[in-house]
Amino acid sequence: MKRRPEPELMDEAEQARAYALEDFSEPNARFIELLREFATAPIDDVQALDLGCGPADIVIRFLRARPRARCDALDGSAAMLEHARAALAKLPGVAQRCRLICDRLPSPQLPRGHYDLILSNSLLHHLHDPQVLWRTLAEVGKPGAQVLVMDLMRPASAAWVEALVETYAGGSPEVLRRDFRNSLCAAFEPREVVEQLAEAGLSGLEVAVVSDRHLAVHGRLPGA
Repeated sequence: MKRRPEPELMDEAEQARAYALEDFSEPNARFIELLREFATAPIDDVQALDLGCGPADIVIRFLRARPRARCDALDGSAAMLEHARAALAKLPGVAQRCRLICDRLPSPQLPRGHYDLILSNSLLHHLHDPQVLWRTLAEVGKPGAQVLVMDLMRPASAAWVEALVETYAGGSPEVLRRDFRNSLCAAFEPREVVEQLAEAGLSGLEVAVVSDRHLAVHGRLPGA
């Protein structure tokens, strides 16, 4: 099935509210599990970066589990970050270790060669040019920085898309069903991501299929 790109930003208030209220605990918990599984060095006292943080659920999960870690969290949607601020306001001990950044990639607000750990969940498929993400990783991560990028992967057929929408968003609001369908159609296949990494000079990162709808890119940046 040919890729169909979607808008890069989820900046409608209705979208942001529906996304913030939806229960994404299963994939977000899976992300944190993968982080533990793929980590090749301690990640308890690190400066992390979350690209495309949305309402900050993964940031919060990460920082609550690691009280010495800090995280910059970037998203291009001001509406999404309003929900992130509201969630962080309930957790002052976490909030003081999190800096929210409203910007799109490439972002001049991200210091070069600064981060020990770079995270991203469900951003890649939104990007019209995926190299924007991979170049950012190479520029802002320290040599040998650990990376975990999880994203949807594009199904082989329209029928498979509809089956996944029914399975995972059948009871969700229509705006989320629509967005999930569009996101599946906009996602990349694993082989395409492998090609992207080779083009970016990041062939040391590995691509793994981690669910019936997700892939993960993990490993360390060059220079370790």
